[in-house]
Amino acid sequence: MSNGPANVSRETTSRVPGMLDSGPFETDEFSRTPFGNISASETPIAAEAQRASQVLSGTNAQIPRPHEQRIITIANQKGGVGKTTTAVNLAAALAIQGMRVLVIDLDPQGNASTALGIEHHSGIPSSYELLIGECAVSDTIQQSPHNERLLCIPATIDLAGAEIELVSMVAREGRLKAAIQEANLAGYDIDYVMIDCPPSLGLLTVNALVAAKEVLIPIQCEYYALEGVGQLLRNIGLVQAHLNPELHVSTVVLTMYDGRTKLADQVAEEVRSHFGEAVLRAVIPRSVKVSEAPGYGMTVLDYDPGSRGAMSYLDAGREIAARTSARQTASAPASDAQSGM
Repeated sequence: MSNGPANVSRETTSRVPGMLDSGPFETDEFSRTPFGNISASETPIAAEAQRASQVLSGTNAQIPRPHEQRIITIANQKGGVGKTTTAVNLAAALAIQGMRVLVIDLDPQGNASTALGIEHHSGIPSSYELLIGECAVSDTIQQSPHNERLLCIPATIDLAGAEIELVSMVAREGRLKAAIQEANLAGYDIDYVMIDCPPSLGLLTVNALVAAKEVLIPIQCEYYALEGVGQLLRNIGLVQAHLNPELHVSTVVLTMYDGRTKLADQVAEEVRSHFGEAVLRAVIPRSVKVSEAPGYGMTVLDYDPGSRGAMSYLDAGREIAARTSARQTASAPASDAQSGM
């Protein structure tokens, strides 16, 4: 992570649904000021400054490591729903909390690479060369300058022509999976692989779905939120049936939540009724800081670690890790029972 001073947000700290408590605030410092009757929880800027300090000092509770590497594809063919933002900020949130994370940028725009501070101009070994077989994974992986546990395979503009080139290749839908398997990513000690997809259902997205076991769908809390998701689910079903039977929708994240509107609550309720327990309790609020961060080549957790957006992504990362831990614990007795038979 960046060692520079925290860029403390002046956003309001009104809670969003699912935001977890960051812990009690110390009030001793406030009692020695002329405003000693005011607690940190009543002063938004001070509260955010304290949270930023906790994030930057690495005092966040460590989350449990998964028993096996998790490969998660972030997909939604609708543009502007927060795919890239969710991919990079969840990756950063997991890395801050002790995980080793690899982000694979499969969007020719290269926005995920930009947000992670990764070079991705033409000529840099990237996901394009990886897909067409010109480079190995070891040649394309770069480390984010903001966190030593955060790695990235960047995307360059060359990737825009990959779909045409892939059409004539053998096993075109499984090129990414083959490249990852050949590299034996377990040798990199990576806990989570996040694959950022383009806003389409073409061969790049299909490659991402074949390579992963899990799909994470970001859905914005606005009109037409579920429009197009049906087609995505049909494509996921086709990939399950013909190419990757282990694939499933494990997580749905509500993004761009605006607590000032009834619409946001209505959309959230509709999504939860449709996807059930797959929807995270942590909701990502609409935030200027989240939008500003990529312009500085940062995730929101590096740009403004005390903001609502940063806290929400930290909560989402913890929840994803906790769900994995709960599933592993639940399946352990069954495995033990089978081994004893």
